[in-house]
Amino acid sequence: MPLVLSEAVVRELLSMPDLIAAMEGALAAFSAGTVVQPVRTVLEVGEQHSFFGLMPAYVPSAPAMGAKLVTVYHSNLERGLPSHLATIVLLDPATGGLEAILDGRYITEARTAAVSAVSAKKLARGDSRVLAILGSGVQAHSHVEALGHVLKFSEIRAWSPTRANLENFARATGARAMDSAEAAVRGADVIVLVTASPTPVLENSWVKPGAHVISVGACRPTQREMDPALVARARLFVDSRAAALKESGDVVMGIAEGRFDANHIVAELGDATAKRQSSEEVTIFKSLGLAVEDVVAASLALERAKKMNRGVAI
Repeated sequence: MPLVLSEAVVRELLSMPDLIAAMEGALAAFSAGTVVQPVRTVLEVGEQHSFFGLMPAYVPSAPAMGAKLVTVYHSNLERGLPSHLATIVLLDPATGGLEAILDGRYITEARTAAVSAVSAKKLARGDSRVLAILGSGVQAHSHVEALGHVLKFSEIRAWSPTRANLENFARATGARAMDSAEAAVRGADVIVLVTASPTPVLENSWVKPGAHVISVGACRPTQREMDPALVARARLFVDSRAAALKESGDVVMGIAEGRFDANHIVAELGDATAKRQSSEEVTIFKSLGLAVEDVVAASLALERAKKMNRGVAI
């Protein structure tokens, strides 16, 4: 019987350390070419340019097959609803039959941060002690948790354009609420961008040598959240080359402006070659989110739900 797993049940079943390990394996499988996954299909919706995305993947090694249906409606915040909502459908790879329907909002939140933690593990300096976060939403919270599993920070700084949200985030996480993005970033070892801004929030001159930048926002080809001079200066890593060259404005616009070409992408995060070369280089991980991440996380939740007799049969 197919199962339905609510967000509360999914939260019970997936711990962040387990997700970090699962995402590292999923990224390696993707970059090895053993995952069948197209670049997501995106439909723009309405006058506010919300979007609806379809993200299917087949992971033979799991084995797992399924798709995430994801929507991004920033207008939802005015209604007291999350801006990002998602549903994940898992199918039996042997028969195509329905195995489970899972709420995908928390999986999206947690697996994104877990992937960022993989990037910090592989690309940040091991002696990183200062974390800067630009943004104060759910991704800011999940990144504090995830990154704390791979690096030992002595200081967390945060900035967000909405002061009330920033202060709430600081109280919840122990971060220092800074008066500007620049104040948060200068001197930071790891910098996380989790904003909804379609224009750069991070300037090249603020980023010190040896820093690792994690860019999670700006997931459309017309948006960028990093100074293009910074992207050109740094060694650039992505989750998917194909997706970055189609969806990431930080990459697409930089190429169109002649700042660099497609070869500026050093490697995918799942490649064995995704490594820091020196203590002084700046590294960037541009995260767009992959269907394989969602399907692997959902498959792990389903496996545990069956063992623990959780979920509702339909």
